[in-house]
Amino acid sequence: MTLLAPKLGRKRDHTRDAEILDAALDVLAESGYDGMTIDMVAARAKAGKATLYRRWPSKAELVIDAVACMKAPQNVDDLPNTGTLRGDLVGMFKPHTIEDAERKLKVMTGLLSMLSRSPELADAAYQAITDPRARATRLFLQRAIDRGEIPADIDIQTLSIVSASMASYRTLFLRKPVDREFLISVIDGVILPAVGLRS
Repeated sequence: MTLLAPKLGRKRDHTRDAEILDAALDVLAESGYDGMTIDMVAARAKAGKATLYRRWPSKAELVIDAVACMKAPQNVDDLPNTGTLRGDLVGMFKPHTIEDAERKLKVMTGLLSMLSRSPELADAAYQAITDPRARATRLFLQRAIDRGEIPADIDIQTLSIVSASMASYRTLFLRKPVDREFLISVIDGVILPAVGLRS
């Protein structure tokens, strides 16, 4: 008796994943989680619906992957190191980083209806949207402590999320843009006074 080799299914093509995930983020930012559909993402990415459903059987799985992909690896060597806390904090606000942060906040707005119901999605959103800037701020604060610029007993954990929290509030509730002027006002009006520095 001859055994037939099992037929292999069609190999999945992952070369377009980045485009599809980027399209998913755009649709999510524009329509919100509840208004978003796989069909809308397929149309935006110019991809077949079957392609998306083979790769992501549900909208939730697609959104979790898309949000997770927003988290760019942060190399410490790429962060500003100006010798002052204010210089480092302001150095983070380059035009492309501000645009990227604003897009992330719009995506977070789109996720609001799902965050409380999906722990996985909440975790992915935190890792992609809030944590990268908080980690950078913690590093800047620790450097300032190490060089004696600010007191060693400041609450690094709380201060590290002030900027992200205020930016989120401004976007979600005030519906105002998070621009360089606003971000610098947070540094000079909130963070520096909190650590005993004048702007």
